[in-house]
Amino acid sequence: MVQIGILTISDRASRGVYEDKSGPAIQAWLERVVASPWTPVYRIVSDGRKEVAESLVALCDQDKVDLVLTTGGTGPAPRDETPEAMAAVLEKELMGFGELMRRISLEQTPTAILSRQTAGTRGRTLIVNLPGKPSSIDISLKAVFPAIPYCLDLIGAGRIETNPSELVAFRPA
Repeated sequence: MVQIGILTISDRASRGVYEDKSGPAIQAWLERVVASPWTPVYRIVSDGRKEVAESLVALCDQDKVDLVLTTGGTGPAPRDETPEAMAAVLEKELMGFGELMRRISLEQTPTAILSRQTAGTRGRTLIVNLPGKPSSIDISLKAVFPAIPYCLDLIGAGRIETNPSELVAFRPA
């Protein structure tokens, strides 16, 4: 069974100051779109390079998840260090994910240009940074998820099938 890490990166949510809505939004989206059996591995961590990097390493190397979807920490604010944490743990960066998410988000809001989302691999795990706002998560996942199942195939991760009435994954013939 495929394991999917859902990592919410937020100082306030990690302290319980407010309810995390982004992690549950990712999980609800996956429940609607992923047709094959999967298990969520859900975590909330505070902002900051060290905390995020340690969580990513644990999800990839110890929990052996196939896919990690992060939410939060990709803006220009001083505590937004998710991309820096990613750079410290990735083996291969896949810049096209961030490029596509920014392009599609710019159709909704001019502030999408401030986003620093990226993606990449660590071993047999694909990590994708998503925005923190639930509506932006939906837009971003719709844009990039068609390529995710094939990417997982290429890196030797678990196989994901999608519900074709929700989203068609692309695998070359």
